[in-house]
Amino acid sequence: MSELSGITIDAINSNRKKGYWREGIHWRKAPNGRIFININAVEKWIEGIEA
Repeated sequence: MSELSGITIDAINSNRKKGYWREGIHWRKAPNGRIFININAVEKWIEGIEA
């Protein structure tokens, strides 16, 4: 996500932890603990469109 969007990893983590990006909509945690970002939902969030 960081490489594709230019959003830093710290900013990604901050948006998740502050609740700006909602789990199950903007991101998910896989069984192995890795975080996956829904790029389409985040792009809508950036544009101010409800995901």
